[in-house]
Amino acid sequence: MKIGTVDIVGVLDGIARLPLASTVVHARGARWECHHQPVGADGRIRMDVGSFLVRLGGRTVLVDAGTGPGFEHDGFATGGLLDNLRRTGVAPEEITDVVFTHLHADHVGWSTVRGEAVFPKATFRMHAADRAYFTTGETADPAVRETFEPIAGRIETFDEETELVPGLIARPAPGHTPGSTVFVVSDAGERALLLGDVLHTVGELTDPEWEGMFDVDRVAATAIRQRLAAELEASGDVFAPAHFPELAFGRLISEDGLRRFAWA
Repeated sequence: MKIGTVDIVGVLDGIARLPLASTVVHARGARWECHHQPVGADGRIRMDVGSFLVRLGGRTVLVDAGTGPGFEHDGFATGGLLDNLRRTGVAPEEITDVVFTHLHADHVGWSTVRGEAVFPKATFRMHAADRAYFTTGETADPAVRETFEPIAGRIETFDEETELVPGLIARPAPGHTPGSTVFVVSDAGERALLLGDVLHTVGELTDPEWEGMFDVDRVAATAIRQRLAAELEASGDVFAPAHFPELAFGRLISEDGLRRFAWA
């Protein structure tokens, strides 16, 4: 995806096929009828996993960091991020910044492997609320905490809307996690929004009664989704959540008074 002069490239780590019933739920029990993301005969929906590579302002930025090697979770077949990054012509040593939409394990795993930084020259940036939630206290995830311990001195946090590098704004969007963040890439009057797990499916944008099952605060997450849906419908900006098939971008359009989704 090109935004002005900026290229945004999806870098696939792998594919997850998750039960629809554990991914989204409808407030009135409606059936899933979304041809953009069909459910297989096994009742599972495709959710791709990976990162977005953004080069701008002299920086080479990776948005999220996949699962890491050896990730074992029902339905996940991942581990290809570094090979696919190299296929784009970028080596791990060239990454200057790794920024996180949030800190669930399938977004941070390639940060370190066996106690060593995978991106040895990068600064790691995350929302302060997520760092606290996932690495301290009763809500800490031991795997996430272990991932970040070797690079603790290279982590920077933010707690409000911040331009991390020219043309890349971190916009807090709490709900899915306390520090869930949307990244806005802009250049030459154009914008793209990288939504992370603010939503997982097209249905959550076109029908507000579909809700995600992985949200820490479902009420807040639903409010954020609907606010973003209204913004995306009005602006026509392209966007990509973290788990659309092939990490693809889309647009939200209005047709006969209804929101419709179209792949970009």
